[in-house]
Amino acid sequence: MADGFALGDVTIQRIIEGESPLFDPLTFFPTLTKDLLEENRAWLEPFALDPATGKLILCIQSWVVRTKHHTILVDTCVGNDKDRPNHPFWNRMRSDAYMRGLAALGLTVDDIDIVMCTHMHVDHVGWNTRLENGRWVPTFPKARYVFSAQEFAYWNGENAKTPVLPFADSVLPIVEAGRAEMVADDHVLADDIRLEPTPGHTPHHVALRVGKGDTEALFTGDLIHSPLQARYPQISMRADWDPVLAAKTRRRVLESCCEARTLMCFAHFPSPSRARLVRWGEGFRAEPVG
Repeated sequence: MADGFALGDVTIQRIIEGESPLFDPLTFFPTLTKDLLEENRAWLEPFALDPATGKLILCIQSWVVRTKHHTILVDTCVGNDKDRPNHPFWNRMRSDAYMRGLAALGLTVDDIDIVMCTHMHVDHVGWNTRLENGRWVPTFPKARYVFSAQEFAYWNGENAKTPVLPFADSVLPIVEAGRAEMVADDHVLADDIRLEPTPGHTPHHVALRVGKGDTEALFTGDLIHSPLQARYPQISMRADWDPVLAAKTRRRVLESCCEARTLMCFAHFPSPSRARLVRWGEGFRAEPVG
C-alpha cells in the first residue's frame, strides 16, 4: 500500500481499499462477446482476469498526489458503515484497510489538503465521510472537497427524485459542513494540476491531469476500468450514463495519452494500476509501469 514514485516534483502514492475478482466480464461489459473474451483471455489472465473465478480483477483505491504545497486525495473509495444494498460486498463495510493504508504513507486525516472526486459514484466518494455519533461528518476535516459543480447539480437533481445513497451520505454532508468547493470541469487546482472534462461515464465526469511534458500524469477515474478497454476503446461498461459518449471520450483521451506518452494512473486497473500506452491494432496496450 505504501508503494509510490516521483514524477518531476510530485510524489504519487496509492491507498488500496481492496483488490480482488469482482465482476463477470460479460455482465460488466454488456457489448463484450464470449468469442472476443476468449480471444483475449490468454493475455488478460492472471493479471486482469482471475482464472479461478473468471471474474475481472479490480482495484478500489485512492491516489495521493503530494506537491510542494498540497497533499491531494483523488477519489475516496467505498467507505465504512454505508448502506449499499445494491452492492452486498460493500454494504455496511467495516474494514481498517483504508485507514491503515493512509497511515502507511505517513499521513493522518488532518494532512489531506484537497479531496478531489472524479465523479459521484459509490466507490469514489465513500471515505468523504465517516459516521460519528450517528452523523456523517467529513473524514478529512481540514480538506477542501473539490466537486464538479455540474456533476453535483446532476446528482442533486437525481437525489431529489429518488434517494441516491452515496450522494446523500457522502456528498451532501460535505456541503452542509461548508467544506465543498464547486468548480468548473476544467478548473485549475494549482500550478500544473488541472481538471479535464471526460464525460460519458457520468454527465460531468472529470479526470485530473498533473505535471507537464515528460512528467505528466493523468488520473483517469472511471474513464476506463480494464486493460481490455484499452485494446477495445469502443467497449463501455454497464454503469456508463452514456455508453456512446463514454467510448468517444475514452478513444480521444487514449489517443492523446499514447501520442504524448502520458503516464496513466487508473482507478480500477489491477496493481500497479499505472501504465503508458502503445498502439495495438486499432486500440492500445497498457504497458504497466512498475
